[in-house]
Amino acid sequence: MMNNTLKNPACKASSGTVITGKWHKQSYRILKPLGYGANGYVYLASSTAGLVAIKLSDNNMSITSEVNVLRHFSKVQESTLGPSLLDVDDWFRPELGKTIPFYVMEYVKGESFLTFVNGRGSEWIGILSSQLLQDLDKLHSAGWVFGDLKPDNLLVTGPPPKVRWLDVGGVTVQGRSIKEFTEFFDRGYWGMGTRVAEPSYDIFAVAMIMINASLQKRFNKSASGGAGQLKGIITSTSSLQRFEDVLMYAIEGKYTNALDMRKDVIAAMSNTRTATPKSQSNSRPTKQPKHTATMTRKGQKIVKKKKGKKGALETILIFVFLLGAYFLYVYGQLI
Repeated sequence: MMNNTLKNPACKASSGTVITGKWHKQSYRILKPLGYGANGYVYLASSTAGLVAIKLSDNNMSITSEVNVLRHFSKVQESTLGPSLLDVDDWFRPELGKTIPFYVMEYVKGESFLTFVNGRGSEWIGILSSQLLQDLDKLHSAGWVFGDLKPDNLLVTGPPPKVRWLDVGGVTVQGRSIKEFTEFFDRGYWGMGTRVAEPSYDIFAVAMIMINASLQKRFNKSASGGAGQLKGIITSTSSLQRFEDVLMYAIEGKYTNALDMRKDVIAAMSNTRTATPKSQSNSRPTKQPKHTATMTRKGQKIVKKKKGKKGALETILIFVFLLGAYFLYVYGQLI
């Protein structure tokens, strides 16, 4: 359930309707609805450029905000955070005497997040979540929070499998109130934090996506609710047990950086995770004795060399794990 619902019939379009932009004169024929949110309806449409997705909304501010987000995504190098923006225009509906703003974006074709995991196996939960966390870090670094993060807004394209974002209607500037949310993935609903847009809000949602993908269903909050109920679900679900500490850290808001959770998810998958997640590295370091405070140049070189080996080993582990998962995916397709 979202925090508000769009009910304006002016934004609804039946199959076969042709939408022609007032300014750019580009035409789009509606094929079928793809979904709707708090601020508009999204349809699959045909155009001279092929299949596209088109969003109609009577909220000019919302359309402007989403267009700005998609434009920013297009400037992020080596990243496909969201669908490509293709057109922005207005549609005049003479029968209603109204002008409806809309934008056109790339039609991302793939499987839904839950369908993909259900068909390929629970081992993909960690792989896809690590991809998602990496992309979220780029979004957070740009000063935004996804907000309405849930499997419905994610598709898996490929091969090789890649998580893509769909609806950016909930993307919110950090520090403001979340614009759009779905209760199961909202920490406010579970009593685990506020609805202020900050990285930890999205990180909580990633933990709930992992739980949802493992169970292939959602559930309501119990009378006690909160962390206790969620921990009980995690500890009683075999596919989630290896991620127990990581998920609880995310649920309790102890991760402030998506990459910290990603490192722990990868470590859990490779069975090298320690009992305490790496996010505790934020704790105050112990004070060194004075006689060891000054390190020789030789000692500094040794430490740097060890750090370099550790980073290289982590990179190799990630590559080998993802490569193995990819071969499993291709093998599954051949069968």
